[in-house]
Amino acid sequence: MDFPCFHCNTETKLDVKIDVSFFACPSCGTLYSKNYNNDFKFKERFKKEIYNNVFSIGQKADFKNEIYTIIGILIKRFDSVTRWAEYVLQNDKGEFLYLSESSGNFILLEQIEFEKKVGNHPLTVDYLDKTFDRYDYTYPKLDYASGYFDYNVLNKIELIEYINPPYILSFEKFGQEQTTFYGEHISRNDVKRAFKTSAIPSKSEIGMVQPFYINVKNLAIIFCSVAILILLSHWFLNKDRSSQEVLNTSIPFENFTAKDFVSPSFELKGSSAPLQISLYSNVDNSWANVQVALINEKTNEEVYASKDIEYYHGYTDGESWKEGSTSEDFNICGVAPGKYHLTITPLKAQEDLSNSTIDITATWNKPSLRNFFMTLLFMAVFLAVVYFMSRNFEEKRWNQ
Repeated sequence: MDFPCFHCNTETKLDVKIDVSFFACPSCGTLYSKNYNNDFKFKERFKKEIYNNVFSIGQKADFKNEIYTIIGILIKRFDSVTRWAEYVLQNDKGEFLYLSESSGNFILLEQIEFEKKVGNHPLTVDYLDKTFDRYDYTYPKLDYASGYFDYNVLNKIELIEYINPPYILSFEKFGQEQTTFYGEHISRNDVKRAFKTSAIPSKSEIGMVQPFYINVKNLAIIFCSVAILILLSHWFLNKDRSSQEVLNTSIPFENFTAKDFVSPSFELKGSSAPLQISLYSNVDNSWANVQVALINEKTNEEVYASKDIEYYHGYTDGESWKEGSTSEDFNICGVAPGKYHLTITPLKAQEDLSNSTIDITATWNKPSLRNFFMTLLFMAVFLAVVYFMSRNFEEKRWNQ
């Protein structure tokens, strides 16, 4: 349809598949309406709109694998701050989509049949097995129009909106007539791809149906599934295994001053587990030290560890004191199945003549549930943080 504006002499050419009853000039904002003689007459003139509507009449976009053309633009508001743009899009089949933009957030909608009337503003509405909560009901005003329309854009409507992010049910009531739109939040990247542009309005607040960045319910299900899998795996791998003592001996310091103590070989079967080493030496105001090497006899891989045993005590300024201990424990973590032996180098203070031996016990434990509970704690804390972030996100949405 070609429409020459009588005010600015701009001719707007666009192939539209509607019976046009209202036209607003994209150049000067003059609105025309069709009278009973099918002639277009001046209706009113909109002020030059400064709203950041970067899309224009005739611009094309690819939505749902169909090419749509913008045939109409409406800028609406319901107070001095809250304004939004509505883009009417039509494809070659005459099908419509409606793109709503507010504060850089986008919703893609289509008109649906909905029998239930919502003029009494119920708190919830059900649709497609989802419950939508009433977000707001307002009487928006039209600030600006551009393009072709098959209805009276000046009609004073009531707008009633229900949300279940990322979905929305939007009702427009004019008298006893009710028009219903069903929509879904669309990401800014999808809008850029659809219009093949990077020039879109900047984002300034949370969108009406913008989803939270993480689906808390799905995250909880995933974490619970992971926890169950870890627990079942732990049980399956270790159901037939108990702790295995691989060394229990007392080593005289004087016999190993020039050589290392080498333990008998031992074989470990099952999944990886820590090797716990317990030490005892009768140190008294002195120290002892043990250097341990765990040697895999098949790969010759060596794992080293060292531990001091220190025990000091005394009497100073009328008070007794002590520090340290005559025993120590430490782990060599994640020891895999295989055949091993231990090489041990014991040391003590040369001036310590009363201490003659060091007792060593090495036990390959059942794998501890410590790692499982640490993982469970991390997931629980992370889930709690995400949950409270989502609550804060929702509070901001509703406070707007």
